[in-house]
Amino acid sequence: MAALLSMLLLVYILRYWWRQGPGRDWRSEAVRQVGALRERLAWADARTLAGELSELLRRIAIARVGRRGCAGLVNDAWLAWLEAHDPNGFAWRTEGQILIRLPYAPPGDRSSAARLGPLVDAAEQWAQSADEPTTTAFALQEAGLARVRTWVNQRLGRPKGEELHV
Repeated sequence: MAALLSMLLLVYILRYWWRQGPGRDWRSEAVRQVGALRERLAWADARTLAGELSELLRRIAIARVGRRGCAGLVNDAWLAWLEAHDPNGFAWRTEGQILIRLPYAPPGDRSSAARLGPLVDAAEQWAQSADEPTTTAFALQEAGLARVRTWVNQRLGRPKGEELHV
């Protein structure tokens, strides 16, 4: 019976590792996709690459801070949000204008593809950097802790000044 339980536990652990194992998170997938974009910079249509990079940046942003924080932003507001949330301090407002303008440019402009290189590098660095905690998550956590403190102090009958700190 112990051998059977051990085998079931081993199967469960291996299955979990296979699903959640190394290289299976959004960060490694984003870095892989950025690498694929980088390889295509030399020969692909710049308009297509700009659209794919913009879409990838949007997916990275949603993975980092959630859909509510960034999904509805467009044009300069989107670039300002990127600049504000990029821990590496890339100048998205100035350098990223190509993401807004290039999809509407005439086809065949090879000079624009070269200008996408720094954006691809910045996207890769942003995907690899550590997660930034969202302010709403901290606000919710702080509000929850305040409610717990109040509840505990009321239950223990502690007067003001002698409150228990949770």
